Amino acid sequence: MEDAGTVGADAQKKSFQATEQQRADVAQARHAWAAELPRLEVRRVVFLDETWASTNMSPSRGRSPRGQRCPGQVPHGHWKTTTFVCALRSEGLVAPLVLDGPINGRAFRAWIEQALAPTLGGGDIVVMDNLGSHKVAGVREAIQARGAELRYLPPYSPDYNPDRASVREAEGAAAQGRRPHGRYPVVGHRHLAGALFARRM
Repeated sequence: MEDAGTVGADAQKKSFQATEQQRADVAQARHAWAAELPRLEVRRVVFLDETWASTNMSPSRGRSPRGQRCPGQVPHGHWKTTTFVCALRSEGLVAPLVLDGPINGRAFRAWIEQALAPTLGGGDIVVMDNLGSHKVAGVREAIQARGAELRYLPPYSPDYNPDRASVREAEGAAAQGRRPHGRYPVVGHRHLAGALFARRM
């Protein structure tokens, strides 16, 4: 006999959120941010985010005879990571960059200074999460030098960043071995090469 709470329900993939969102301080910060958003001028808001893909990523599902596991192979020793970082304005993606390797504070600052900052104007509001590389010295200064403002999202709140949807789609497509559904203008800024690739430490 079916439980009354499961009648008409199907098995679904869970959508997880950070448990920390239930903390009083985090909940208060999220509430304040949600209340502030309607007051912002949409065309002035610039969200940014990054994601990565690795050569050890593989589709989680495949075809095999019924009752048998589907085997697969991924490298466990050495693999390559590629990072995609971009900003999102109301009119589309801004300053997209594909980086050979994981991003760090030095690379992120170079991207801000040489790729994103030149696109900013007075009154723009740049929004990013609390990743450590986002808080290195020089990031805020480069943004403010263009007359723009830097704001950080509330902690544990990636769901408040619409750019996350774009990068998650690209990330999922990479893991499944397909092209993204959307059209993301991924172009490299070659003038960043010296700053980005000299970062290897």
